[in-house]
Amino acid sequence: MSADYQVIDAVAVITLNNPPVNGLGLATRTAAVEGIRKAQDDAAVKAIVITGAGKAFSGGADIKEFNSPKAMTEPTLHTLIRTAEESTKPVVAAIHSVCMGGGLELALGCHYRVALPGAQVALPEVKLGLLPGAGGTQRLPRVLGLEAALNMIVSGTPVPSEKLPALFDEVLPAGTDFAGLVQAAVAFASRIADVRPLPKVRERKVDYPNSEAFLQFSRNTVKSVAGPFPAPLECLETVAASVTMKFEDGLAFERERFLHLMQTTESKALRHAFFAEREASKVPDVPGDTPTRKIERAAVIGAGTMGGGIAMNFANAGIPVVLLETKQEALDKGLATIRKNYENTLKKGKLTQEKFDQRLALITGTLDYAEIGQADIVVEAVFEEMGVKEAVFRKLDEVMKQGAILATNTSTLDVDKIAAFTSRPHDVIGTHFFSPANVMKLLEIVRGKATGSDVLATALALSKKLKKTGVVSGVCDGFIGNRMIEQYSRQAGFLLDEGCLPEQVDQAMEKFGFAMGPFRMGDLAGNDIGWYIRKRRAIEKPEIQYSRTADLLCEMGRFGQKTGGGWYDYKPGDRKPYPNQQVNDMIVQHSADLGIERRPIADQEIVERLVYALVNEAAHILEEGIALRASDIDMVYLTGYGFPLFRGGPMFYADTVGLPNVLATIERLAKGRHGDAWRPAPLLVQLAAEGKGFNSR
Repeated sequence: MSADYQVIDAVAVITLNNPPVNGLGLATRTAAVEGIRKAQDDAAVKAIVITGAGKAFSGGADIKEFNSPKAMTEPTLHTLIRTAEESTKPVVAAIHSVCMGGGLELALGCHYRVALPGAQVALPEVKLGLLPGAGGTQRLPRVLGLEAALNMIVSGTPVPSEKLPALFDEVLPAGTDFAGLVQAAVAFASRIADVRPLPKVRERKVDYPNSEAFLQFSRNTVKSVAGPFPAPLECLETVAASVTMKFEDGLAFERERFLHLMQTTESKALRHAFFAEREASKVPDVPGDTPTRKIERAAVIGAGTMGGGIAMNFANAGIPVVLLETKQEALDKGLATIRKNYENTLKKGKLTQEKFDQRLALITGTLDYAEIGQADIVVEAVFEEMGVKEAVFRKLDEVMKQGAILATNTSTLDVDKIAAFTSRPHDVIGTHFFSPANVMKLLEIVRGKATGSDVLATALALSKKLKKTGVVSGVCDGFIGNRMIEQYSRQAGFLLDEGCLPEQVDQAMEKFGFAMGPFRMGDLAGNDIGWYIRKRRAIEKPEIQYSRTADLLCEMGRFGQKTGGGWYDYKPGDRKPYPNQQVNDMIVQHSADLGIERRPIADQEIVERLVYALVNEAAHILEEGIALRASDIDMVYLTGYGFPLFRGGPMFYADTVGLPNVLATIERLAKGRHGDAWRPAPLLVQLAAEGKGFNSR
């Protein structure tokens, strides 16, 4: 059973009990329906209360049952709601903490609702590319009114219970605990036990003056912000049905559109991302009960853009952090940049003065390693050069207390080699933040050969505290994200040699859905970073070929936005890219110097070459065990590299296209210029032959 049943003062209390948020899975639905029927059959019971144990009334459908037969097995959520609604004895929903999705739809099917203040109330299905499928679009407008219900359903944003007085028959005083809620709900149920007829939300009318004009205005608004996602408009049209159709007809229309959205690629992509984010924190040989180390104090080495951003993450999470630099001027500059970033957030109204003061107070600076020795974790964010890293880690090994975690923010270097500079490699881990570190959601957690399980578990827990999506990677050059992006960037360079200009490549990728194309991305990150990596590659792997255009650009001193120009020009205070004729002339001349006759290149070829370069390298990464699962790779690209969310990540996108089709394109490209860059990954060949996808293997 996953619902408890008891009778208090002639009131049956049914408590949903399916941790952590009382998801309405099959066992819970079955127990709830049985509880209502048991109360119906008991002459001593006058009324029924439905509530939820633990941390929620109900968070909605049980995510573990998504895409499984259980979701459609009787009693379905529709059946549970109908059972409550058709009860001949009054049913009262006693709501606390979380009431979302199917949980709210169940509450709307009850005759009465009482709530604690502060409960988060929402119909968030739109965030999974869906719409409320159990009557939410028809019942909520009948309770809240058309406009308020439409706003909640189209946005999916939670609203505190005290701000929804029309939804509840009683909101209890602040400070009431769960026991008090149950007691109050039982008392309320006793008071209305004999009231007839029983009120049903379905019998109410949606009354909104000139509703068609309002709905048309709303359509125009939603279209302008929905982008490639169909769900927001579908939500609007089903809510509109609450005005124009009888309740049962509106319910049938809602169901039809729900089933339609379930089959869209966009919804499948959003659901894939939803599950992928939760899977990313699971490491097979690091169980959930693995002990973690306390992180109460932090230190960051390097007060540059990256170091400052990392320090802000700790402060934002309430963790005191010391920022260490070698020179006072660099430290002052770093601290000033942090203050300016917080001031900008304060001016935008996204930060209160109190929080501003608290966060700045948590960040201090020093030039002395001795002042960071008692930190529980230290993150190194110095220049990406092994000699520099070695000097830092040998010093950290001397000064840091026993049990401190020594983390490197390297984006490509060998974490095992860095760990070997210390006498405690089990304490060393890679924490690869993405710039700007105080904004970007991704945190690549690089597990070295000697990294302790407790260190890895602590890093994963810390990623959540810092509000990051932590994805575990093994050690290799570039880890998951940058190893893949190198192949993407190589192809972008080859496209310049063969006939493209930066603007065309960027526009093709942005039309595909990327936040920005490869050349705009290079200008933002700094073209000198890639230049340094290519110089290292020339020594370590001279057989790998690159276009020389990026090197020629750097030789012109054009490192990107930080120098006012890279592939594009930038004006002060303006991040808009402006094509530079000198750069374009350099690209064309370089083609001539190589003896290449430039040709027109279609956008489709640009997209295929760049995206499939990611996919093929990712298949190698999976084969080698660098990434634990394909969905982890998708999370890296969705949260760190601007891959379009509605396409679900590179591996999900490849599955959508079909791996045989991806392989056929790669094999064709392997016969062209720089065909050696298109060696098909054996895993891709195998899965294509088996008719499987990366995410279904």
